[in-house]
Amino acid sequence: MTSKKKIVVLPGDYIGPEIMAAGLAVLAAATQGTDFKYELIECRFGGAGIDQVGQPLPEETIRTAQQADAILLSAIGGPKWDQAPIRPEAGLLSIRSALNLFANIRPTQVSSAQIERSPLKAENITGTDFVIVRELTSGAYFGKPRRLDHDEAVDTMYYSRTEIERVMSVGFQMAQKRKQHVTVVDKSNVLATSKLWRQIGKEFSERYPDVQVDYRYVDAMSMAIIAQPAQFDVVITPNLFGDILSDEAAQITGSIGQIQSMSIGANGPNLYEPIHGSAPDIAGKGIANPLSMVNTVAMMMTQSFNENQITTKIQAAVDYVIAHKIVTPDMGGDQTTASVTKALVDFIREEN
Repeated sequence: MTSKKKIVVLPGDYIGPEIMAAGLAVLAAATQGTDFKYELIECRFGGAGIDQVGQPLPEETIRTAQQADAILLSAIGGPKWDQAPIRPEAGLLSIRSALNLFANIRPTQVSSAQIERSPLKAENITGTDFVIVRELTSGAYFGKPRRLDHDEAVDTMYYSRTEIERVMSVGFQMAQKRKQHVTVVDKSNVLATSKLWRQIGKEFSERYPDVQVDYRYVDAMSMAIIAQPAQFDVVITPNLFGDILSDEAAQITGSIGQIQSMSIGANGPNLYEPIHGSAPDIAGKGIANPLSMVNTVAMMMTQSFNENQITTKIQAAVDYVIAHKIVTPDMGGDQTTASVTKALVDFIREEN
């Protein structure tokens, strides 16, 4: 008998629970009649954790997540907790540290159905299919000392060789399975940490002679990713730069509401989440775009469970609703979260 996979569900805040419900409905439809069996374990996290136990990442949630086979996280945070002693986003940084999730993987792929929705010209984005590998647990977001006074502020950007090497390993190994091309992004003409990034990048290029490597300053990369996105394959970047570039890349598809991501560590479960925020302005209106969460579920099925056929079902359904303009207002449509979800589920069931 096939054992059930344990999937920890962190529903999130504002539109988080709305799109999580959509993703889980699609998961149920896509796995129906297959050998894949799973158990959903919902835990408190983010604003919901603060409301219930005073912490964005309760100890019980950490323990449960550590024993999971995969973690599904929706969007967290929002104005409700702006004045809270600890913000929901602190839970996100904490869970990354607790699970040692040191690399974030964000794909940017433009299908034929998405081209007309992109703000870029069709000839510039056709064939776009790259992945940003972002370092996730160090750099300016975690460096100490950190201080904010009335007249001055200090942030510290720190990187060790070990932290850079493990992210380089993820990126170069991924490139070997894709188009054998890596772009290392830094600011090595100014920053000491970036000089170390570039040095280690060159060391890895010698270890992986089958992978072509180029190097870009982050400001030049921010232009190239818009002007010629199809030239990139795997982009490896420090935490701060990756945060900015990955959101820029997401807009190439026409809506940030479609993009999934994965955070991985040395051991333990991967964490999967959409890249957008909790969108308080549309929460409860029933118009949140569910495609980011649905794509996140699809990514989980391939990366954590090697269920490529289930992923293919989900991806076909997503392509169908985009091609037939069964989409929410952020993508130029007039559909609701519920109607898009129903169209996805109906397509999958018909294909089954």
